[in-house]
Amino acid sequence: MASASAFSATKFTQPFSLNGTTSRSHEKHQSFFDPLRTAPSSSSFLGSTRKLRLSSASKSKLLANRNRRSAVVAVSDVVKEKKVKSTTNLLITKEEGLEVYEDMILGRAFEDMCAQMYYRGKMFGFVHLYNGQEAVSTGFIKLLKREDSVVSTYRDHVHALSKGVPARAVMSELFGKTTGCCRGQGGSMHMFSKEHNLIGGFAFIGEGIPVATGAAFSSKYRREVLKEADCDHVTLAFFGDGTCNNGQFFECLNMAALWKLPIVFVVENNLWAIGMSHVRATSDPEIWKKGPAFGMPGVHVDGMDVLKVREVAKEAIGRARRGEGPTLVECETYRFRGHSLADPDELRDPAEKARYAARDPITALKKYMIENSLASEAELKAIEKKIDEVVEEAVEFADESPHPSRSQLLENVFADPKGFGIGPDGRYRCEDPKFTEGTARV
Repeated sequence: MASASAFSATKFTQPFSLNGTTSRSHEKHQSFFDPLRTAPSSSSFLGSTRKLRLSSASKSKLLANRNRRSAVVAVSDVVKEKKVKSTTNLLITKEEGLEVYEDMILGRAFEDMCAQMYYRGKMFGFVHLYNGQEAVSTGFIKLLKREDSVVSTYRDHVHALSKGVPARAVMSELFGKTTGCCRGQGGSMHMFSKEHNLIGGFAFIGEGIPVATGAAFSSKYRREVLKEADCDHVTLAFFGDGTCNNGQFFECLNMAALWKLPIVFVVENNLWAIGMSHVRATSDPEIWKKGPAFGMPGVHVDGMDVLKVREVAKEAIGRARRGEGPTLVECETYRFRGHSLADPDELRDPAEKARYAARDPITALKKYMIENSLASEAELKAIEKKIDEVVEEAVEFADESPHPSRSQLLENVFADPKGFGIGPDGRYRCEDPKFTEGTARV
């Protein structure tokens, strides 16, 4: 593993490890293949480095390029070497801890309820749950301002909740009701809220990254061209390990670094792309290394430890807000359920699932807060009870809400309603009431 240094300007404190592990390099079961650590073969074919030679000019260029790049950050060592200037070594206050715990409990309880409602026939289509990955959503999104933007994937319910979209609006959207955040037209994979700057869940992998890059460009344009001095808005782009070999990912890393855009690329590496193991699908499984290739910091962090995620998120978001450019953060996490609720989850090793279940980020945070006198058992129980009531109310609200009318079916399809075309009578179809009601013969 590359030696770790801090981001370009700041060093961090090593947080208390919630799970007793700090990086995959220390876990025997996570022995990722590294071509740089593999003994060179006698063959000059793929992977051999024996015959690789650099001219003196190439060496000079390489050294200059290294000096140009932002500091590279590896594993969880991003949070080392700084002494906290306070009376305590705790990395979170009581108020922050309670907020973080409540958000993580909300995400878990909401997704568990989604599973129940799906199997009762209240939801349709594919539903991808977030159980196990809560430390990533909470660790990043709860540090944002309301004006900051979030771009998500098809696993987007909890991102929406962390960004402040009410649970009843998310649940109603899952039920396909008019009271949903997209009036029932988005469903599970397409959460959107203009009010909360949730730019969307995107069903196809990688398609949200260019949108997030555009949002970050918009922030920079408003600040530097339109001279809106208070526009320091940051964009978070969430995506999974399965996306990181797609062309859009690399193109947007290049654009973001080239233009120093205020964006953080957050890889939720849950080790599996549907049923494909991450280590089988990519030549170098350490995704964070792709950041320095484009001149931005690359960071790997324990995505099962919300305190470590928060420390990395603070600096990455701060860099973006200060105009210092993008950061690529790889959060190594794990989903506790199958890829979707239609997935029997038979491909993953039961021992692997049990190992990560023992590192549950919510259980670990609860233990940490109690042991460090940040909260009592009663306080945390009260939060859990409150969230249970919120989720129950969301289900009742969604169940009682009306379905969209047929006239809503063709709304938001074309910016210009004349895009529906011309009917046999020579009139625009949008002028035919039967057409917009969905009852016309086409």
